[in-house]
Amino acid sequence: MNRTDQHAIFDYDTRAVSAADTLTPADRYQELFVAVQMQRVFPDSKTFVDCAPRQHPERILELYRARCGTPGFDLRAFVHEHFIRYEMAPTEFVANPDDGLAEHIDRLWPVLTRKPRQHPEFSSLLPLPHDYVVPGGRFTELYYWDSYFTMLGLDESGHCELLRSMADNFAYLIDTYGHVPNGNRSYYLSRSQPPVFALMTDLFEDTGVHRATDYLPQLRKEYAFWSEGGEHLRPGEAHRRCVCLADGSLLNRYWDDRDTPREESYLEDRQTAQASDRLPYEVYRDLRAGAESGWDFSSRWLDDPQKLSSIRTTAIVPVDLNSFLYKLERQIARLSQVKGWQACAEEFHRRAEVRLAAIDRYLWNDEVGAYFDYDWKRRQPRDNLTAATLTPLFVRIASKTQAERVAAVVRERLLAPGGLSTTELSGTGEQWDRPNGWAPLQWMGIRGLQNYGHDVLALDIERRWLAIVGQLFERESKLVEKYVLRPSAEHAGGGEYPLQDGFGWTNGVTRKLMQEDARHEVHRCRAGQCRPEWAESLGDAD
Repeated sequence: MNRTDQHAIFDYDTRAVSAADTLTPADRYQELFVAVQMQRVFPDSKTFVDCAPRQHPERILELYRARCGTPGFDLRAFVHEHFIRYEMAPTEFVANPDDGLAEHIDRLWPVLTRKPRQHPEFSSLLPLPHDYVVPGGRFTELYYWDSYFTMLGLDESGHCELLRSMADNFAYLIDTYGHVPNGNRSYYLSRSQPPVFALMTDLFEDTGVHRATDYLPQLRKEYAFWSEGGEHLRPGEAHRRCVCLADGSLLNRYWDDRDTPREESYLEDRQTAQASDRLPYEVYRDLRAGAESGWDFSSRWLDDPQKLSSIRTTAIVPVDLNSFLYKLERQIARLSQVKGWQACAEEFHRRAEVRLAAIDRYLWNDEVGAYFDYDWKRRQPRDNLTAATLTPLFVRIASKTQAERVAAVVRERLLAPGGLSTTELSGTGEQWDRPNGWAPLQWMGIRGLQNYGHDVLALDIERRWLAIVGQLFERESKLVEKYVLRPSAEHAGGGEYPLQDGFGWTNGVTRKLMQEDARHEVHRCRAGQCRPEWAESLGDAD
């Protein structure tokens, strides 16, 4: 394939993008990095790795080594002297009590949009050629799977140019790094996130931003990233993101190419590893793989739901990841057919069919009537039901009978007053567990059920979710990262950081769902104007 085939349709010029500096803060600052994180110079471990140096990093490290052993050395003062803390530019954004929720979201998009005209030298931020939308709060960079759900709202708000910019940014990342990193930071380069670029290409085509076929080279390159090394595996072996199961079937797992503490959670990961009787590097790898899953963290990955140190992400074959990769294989097959590349189309159609058979064999539990993850090391299915069970419906893998059974299980076991529960298990202290609910899981669950005609349950989840979002918007004039799925005044908790305002994927999913339910009470809510009408929209399941 020549250069014209790969790049002609993209409106970016790599010569106009500053050269990426891929050294991570830990690699660059070495013992200074460790000292800053272990001594908690900043309350949030992510703060330091997002700082920019005031002079060349090698000079800073030299100065630190010369001074750190002297009497009275003040590490905190040294850091503030030599680094610029990243702070979002102050905005004058104030919720307008006359705006409805849709108008409020539309006014938020410019606040969350970044224009990469200047790139701080030697910072961890990876340059991008075009404007992009960040989630908000502590998340000041582009994130992979977040962006798909954000894009749903950008489309609904009429931001076609911004959608096109996001499309070209993802094409640029795949062309430059061979995959889409977790986020555009150097410390995220060793992992990706749930591979939803194939879903994005459908959205780009539906909205007229680009033809989906324009992205076929990038789709194939991303597929190569996820399947690297799999063809050489024997039953019971694994390599990076590939696992060869007992019958020779090849499925995928989450992974990270590093086995050190996550730099943005360095102290937390060190403490987690200390609480385990396993080798530290094994715990670090599983924590990083959990971050690649997007579900960081959940009892879904744990042996003991009360102990994060029992995490075993790399031992688990996830139903959602393999559903997304089935979609990727089918997308490559379909687009290759459109391009007239018959051999490629047939090969990827075959791969998709082989994966589907393995999903039915290893991830479908016929006794329960739902999809579950699989522990490939112990050769047994996991028994914790999660909202991921709806992902096969979302990408249209399930048979009609399987979809009916999943819908029944979801109605009975995962439906909460505020929407679709993340897991059945609560009280773990992890943010991707009950009682928390997340916008992307609502969207995939609703769409998955609609794909198979389960419109009543889909509408029930949608109405409950919009009511929860509307309630908090009326009370606090904002949207947030995650929600407690019950009618209460409490904020969602769990995890490694406080609840974040913003929030990209909540805005996107909510904006899209509002357009589809014009009669919902959420259309009448206003910031700071609490009303009692929400009771009818909230269910009583929990």
